[in-house]
Amino acid sequence: MAEGIKGMATAEGSARRRRTEERRRRILDAARARADAEGWAAVTTRHLAVSIGYTQPVLYGHFPGGKSEIMRAVALEGFTELAQVCRAAVGENVGCRAVEAVAVAYLDFAAAHPALYEAMFQSPLDARFAQQDAESELREGFAALADAIGDDGDGTVTEVLWGALHGLSLLERAGRLRTDHRDERIAELAARFCR
Repeated sequence: MAEGIKGMATAEGSARRRRTEERRRRILDAARARADAEGWAAVTTRHLAVSIGYTQPVLYGHFPGGKSEIMRAVALEGFTELAQVCRAAVGENVGCRAVEAVAVAYLDFAAAHPALYEAMFQSPLDARFAQQDAESELREGFAALADAIGDDGDGTVTEVLWGALHGLSLLERAGRLRTDHRDERIAELAARFCR
């Protein structure tokens, strides 16, 4: 009898965790969709609650910090996605080809996901960049760039590459760079970072 009760409690706990994760996922997906469509200024807890059919207290139950906590969660997911995209692009490439592949992947990611990229890099984000205790999502994103250039030092070279890619992505998005010279810029960047 006791084992049956224990099994029911375990099943109820699993079902509760699954429902919690599903609600959390719906909130994040709704926030990201709204930001993609209208920008982060249009994302409000009131709108999110209405769009997913929950009350604001339910939303705050999952994200006590409200919109800023939601944006942070979206941004951390973005770092995971960016790392995966960069690693997939590099594949078996090494040297300049690896740097070119990671640069194209990074710039394409930033262009394809402007609202996500904004959450990741342009919005206040309580995350610990460039520190040993940084979130795993941030460390993985940084490692994807470091691996592409073979940075086995203290990470400074990777920070410079990251800064260059970030600057290029913002300038591309603002239309400040000649679109027909992108390949040349990437080749020039790769020449400076390949080992």
